[in-house]
Amino acid sequence: VQLVESGGGLVQTGGSLRLSCVASGFSFSSSFMSWYRQAPGKERELVATISSVGDFTNYLDSVKGRFTISRDNGENMLYRRMSSLKPEDSAVYYCNRRFDVWDWGQGTQVTVSS
Repeated sequence: VQLVESGGGLVQTGGSLRLSCVASGFSFSSSFMSWYRQAPGKERELVATISSVGDFTNYLDSVKGRFTISRDNGENMLYRRMSSLKPEDSAVYYCNRRFDVWDWGQGTQVTVSS
């Protein structure tokens, strides 16, 4: 199993980023997938989830209306569009299954400057 996240970077408050995750080694199209994040000194938290076919999404309250999760099952890709970014969104972002998570990938760092 391999999960490779990309797309992070440094952005100013109010800016936007699109994160990507390429998955391999498991049945991606059959899996609920999620984005998680972990800020320094904090527990990893669930940010957004999408069903296997993309007809259901769920978001952490603090990101509702600002983050959009999507997927491309043909390419085994998971995406997240983030807009109106805030400094408190700064964290390392990871993708993984929603249930029965695999070993974590490297993640992608998002830093939002004030």
